[in-house]
Amino acid sequence: MIGLIVAYSKNHVIGIDGHMPWNIPEELERFKELTTGNVIIMGRLTHKDIGRILPNRTNIIISNTEKFEGENCYTVSSLEDALKIAGNRDTYIIGGEQLFKTAIEFVDKMYITLIEQEFKGDRYFPYFDETKFDMITEKEISGDICYKYLTYIRKQ
Repeated sequence: MIGLIVAYSKNHVIGIDGHMPWNIPEELERFKELTTGNVIIMGRLTHKDIGRILPNRTNIIISNTEKFEGENCYTVSSLEDALKIAGNRDTYIIGGEQLFKTAIEFVDKMYITLIEQEFKGDRYFPYFDETKFDMITEKEISGDICYKYLTYIRKQ
């Protein structure tokens, strides 16, 4: 399974100045639950925003300018190379903007947290053709920041 996991606002913002413009601990817990024990693929800037190699996962960072090293960490120059390292293991594309634009065309599943507010940003999640997917889960969470968990599975 190749999945994509992302949180974005109503206006598709995923980041500003190298960071997420919100702090939702429950959403981060969902991310951890889904990705632990699996492979995560990210771009260089996403890795820098996270600030460390995420434990209990194989971290694959796509970069042509820097090399990142550590336990369960690989640096490659392309998404194709990252997918070769991932092999047949469950794999999650976790950002950023350019990687999402490429991966959205072939991922099997998308785990989306839709934040029910608009935010200012400089990085965006691409709009996608929802007719190519079935939405299989939806859960709404109310609070200071309201959001929905949406899971899309690609139609065969």
